[in-house]
Amino acid sequence: MRREEASNTMSARRHGPATMRLFCVWVTLIHLAAGIPWTQEKLYHRALTLSQDEVSAALSHTSLDQMWQRDLRPLLVTRYPGSLGGQEVQEHIKTTLGSLGAGWEVTLDRFRSMTPYGELPFTNIIATLNPSAKRRLVLACHHDSKYYPPQWHGKEFHGATDSAVPCAMMLELVRALDEELKAQKASSPDLTLQLIFFDGEEALFRWTPTDSLYGSRHLAHKMQNTPHPAGATDTNQLHGMDLLVLLDLIGAPSPRFGNQFPSTTRWLTKLQNIEKRLHSMNQLSDHATNVEYFWPDRPVNHIEDDHIPFLNRGVQVLHLIPSPFPSVWHTFDDNEQNLDRASIENLNKILQIFVLEYLNARPTVPTSPHTLL
Repeated sequence: MRREEASNTMSARRHGPATMRLFCVWVTLIHLAAGIPWTQEKLYHRALTLSQDEVSAALSHTSLDQMWQRDLRPLLVTRYPGSLGGQEVQEHIKTTLGSLGAGWEVTLDRFRSMTPYGELPFTNIIATLNPSAKRRLVLACHHDSKYYPPQWHGKEFHGATDSAVPCAMMLELVRALDEELKAQKASSPDLTLQLIFFDGEEALFRWTPTDSLYGSRHLAHKMQNTPHPAGATDTNQLHGMDLLVLLDLIGAPSPRFGNQFPSTTRWLTKLQNIEKRLHSMNQLSDHATNVEYFWPDRPVNHIEDDHIPFLNRGVQVLHLIPSPFPSVWHTFDDNEQNLDRASIENLNKILQIFVLEYLNARPTVPTSPHTLL
């Protein structure tokens, strides 16, 4: 289980949007002119804003129905560490990524760790679009499901929101944006996209510092001790992480994502802005005017999840976990039947645009026949 701890709320200071934009540009230019280290460029990174035509073009290849059949249903199995279902899910993720035209480098972080049930095997899956790029936008989720001893229940726990849906969303994102990511890989050598599918997020018996976050604890330590770029003596793979966007407990109706970290408020605000833009374009399903997923002005309690080992090592984190948690959390009702298709489809689209805009990747807009006359 995840534990929540109380945190102090903070009042948001408000500034005129035009003034803030000018200030940010001014600060960015000053630092760029001063030749800031590449490890600090993430602090001044500016994402683009796609036009409506570019947004429509970017979203033209995504399909909730196809995602549901191709990726979500194969993940809706019991998949605790070391289980047959867990191995099948890992193989599905690897095969899917390996089939894409953008050319992902997929690596496996295999290790064994002592648990309350003895030593078990774990496998993190890391996919990097351009391994030679110094900076990475990282999307992450966990692919394991919570373990329930068979004698307790006599049925399978599928963990649909926790976290089959986030895994399926990440696979759909890179499949739908395959051409755009292929082009971005060729045109932007210093910034890329990385996906991480953690194993062993769930406690196997009871949540403690040692019985939880097996995969993320192992990988954060490993990345901290792996030079980046190759051959570096004073920078490691964690320095290469611009932003770790962790997805968890997604798929229930009416999710609300609050603000855990003031340092990444601007990126939560970016998601809020994309949601409003897609709403105005009628790109979102069952999304009434009063529906709002992202709440950058609403502080939420501290939550223990796979971001913690990275946060503790200085990585910037955007934790997309709804507050409150879905009502089906850690129950056998966390299944396909209780998923909300509209919110999943909408979040798919919002995240796809977020990734393109962060990577400064513009999709190709089809040419109208009338413009050729």
